[in-house]
Amino acid sequence: MNLASHQSFNHRSPFRLLAMGRPYLLLPLACLLLFGAPGLRAQQARDSVTVDKQTLELMLQRIDELEARVRQLEADKQQAARVTTFFASASSSLPASASTSLSASSAPSPVLLSSPAPAKSTAPMLMGSVQSQSASSSQATPGQTGTAQQQEPESSQSENVMAERMDLSKTLLRIRGFGDVSLVGGNRQAYPPTNQPAQTTTFALGQLDLFTTSDISDKFKFIGEIVFEGGPDNIYGVTTGSYNTFAVDIERYIIQYSYNDYFNISAGRWHTGIGYYNTAYHHSTWLQTTTGRPLLFQFEDRGGILPIHTVGVTATGLIPSGPLGLHYLVEAGNGRESRTPLTAEPVQNVVDDSNHKAFNLGVFARPEKLRGLQTGFSIYHDVLSPQNSNRVGETIMAMHAVVVRSNYEWLNEAMVIRHSIFGESKVYNTPAFYTQISRQFGSFRPYFRYQYINAAKTEPIFPDVGLYEGPSAGVRFDASEFVALKLQYDYTVQRQQPNYNTLTLQIGFTF
Repeated sequence: MNLASHQSFNHRSPFRLLAMGRPYLLLPLACLLLFGAPGLRAQQARDSVTVDKQTLELMLQRIDELEARVRQLEADKQQAARVTTFFASASSSLPASASTSLSASSAPSPVLLSSPAPAKSTAPMLMGSVQSQSASSSQATPGQTGTAQQQEPESSQSENVMAERMDLSKTLLRIRGFGDVSLVGGNRQAYPPTNQPAQTTTFALGQLDLFTTSDISDKFKFIGEIVFEGGPDNIYGVTTGSYNTFAVDIERYIIQYSYNDYFNISAGRWHTGIGYYNTAYHHSTWLQTTTGRPLLFQFEDRGGILPIHTVGVTATGLIPSGPLGLHYLVEAGNGRESRTPLTAEPVQNVVDDSNHKAFNLGVFARPEKLRGLQTGFSIYHDVLSPQNSNRVGETIMAMHAVVVRSNYEWLNEAMVIRHSIFGESKVYNTPAFYTQISRQFGSFRPYFRYQYINAAKTEPIFPDVGLYEGPSAGVRFDASEFVALKLQYDYTVQRQQPNYNTLTLQIGFTF
């Protein structure tokens, strides 16, 4: 018999399934014939043919549907594999953050592939572009595929460059805030120091300090300190402005490159590395034990006599010294403003009044076996150019020995500020020192400080400072982890001026 001429050998015939190499699809049919054969033989021949035909029609229809479903699943699987391979190759050339975003969606939904969302910036823009290219390449004709593949590397390269420039996830901006409010009374205000006795007991807003840092990369860091403060400027005895004015100052502005522990270089505006206090305590009273800085380290616009800030470059790092823990410091910058009397900004932020640059060299040690101990020495040199006067050479020699631990501190610093007028043999030396000690008892920390400055009346740079000495005593109470209450009494002796005392109650906080 010719099977091809038999009516059952058609596009739905089980014999065709055998010929197609799909015998597994006949398993349901074999089971039905095995268990239903006795009943079928008991029926009449005509009825038997009718039942077999209807059953076969239904089963073959179901088989066709299953075949179509299998083909669709295989096609979808191959398409998903191509998309995954494309995303893997594309993400290998992206920055780490963008590659992570792409790998998290390496099998995007058909909706995104067919109609990507409008790209706006960085990673979302990059994902939209890659998905759009994948969809267009899958729908292109063979003649268009080559053109699309030629255009793809150029566009991907430009997008990668943009992503590297715009990827803000590589940096982390951190902001910390500090502030203080004081109640000051006595026969003279101690901050800022002036030559006029105080007339009233007053509440005073202190500095509002926004301290910012950012990790630009593994090697580059940024440090900034923006301070809002009230009160007039008092520069070398010259007071300008109203007591109730409020101003904004950028106190620190530093970009730093760290090669290793032995070499770190920075540029910008920083606290000059003279002594210990100026670099250990910045513009927050909450960080300090007392209500304020020693007069020796007061800021330039608050009566201080040192170049507290410098604009330029600085390098620091370790010196190979084993357990001695030696460090070095090298600084070069604009130095301080030279006009006398000084009534403008004392820090030369933009323009130096001379070509000569100030420099500062320092060495300090932190021995491993003496926990909390630091000793050091520094020498600072500059040439000042006062108006209508000869230039003045300035040399500041400073030394310190401090012990700072969690429940105990002992700070000792001494220095000599030496000024020599060019063309004259006379030299003016201004000695200064302070000592401060405190001890923690639970939440309370009582402290004591004594300070001394003695400038000659004929001093060419700050003649109005004169003699300033006296003790300070107080107690700090840590009301919480981020809030401190301080009560401090100051007694001050001046040359040819009445002595005065001040009582200050202060609340300092960080947020």
